[in-house]
Amino acid sequence: MTPKKIPLRTCAGCGEKKEKRAMVRVVRTPEGVVTVDPTGKTNGRGVYLCPDPACLAKVRKSKRVERSLEVPVPEAVWSRLEELAHGNG
Repeated sequence: MTPKKIPLRTCAGCGEKKEKRAMVRVVRTPEGVVTVDPTGKTNGRGVYLCPDPACLAKVRKSKRVERSLEVPVPEAVWSRLEELAHGNG
């Protein structure tokens, strides 16, 4: 029996490849709503981030999430990402 393949995703901030479960996904739904996706299964365009405060600051400053999702990211989403990065999520 072959071992199960572990899906990898690339962080938009640092560019490192990590396990999908270790990342935080931000998604733009088909309706245009931007939200944090804890399940990783919400329909829409997604971008993955490390749950690391330094990586989050880097990605916010460079606006990589906005460019990837092609819409502005609401402040509530940034607040939720900061909670997750600091381990309060």
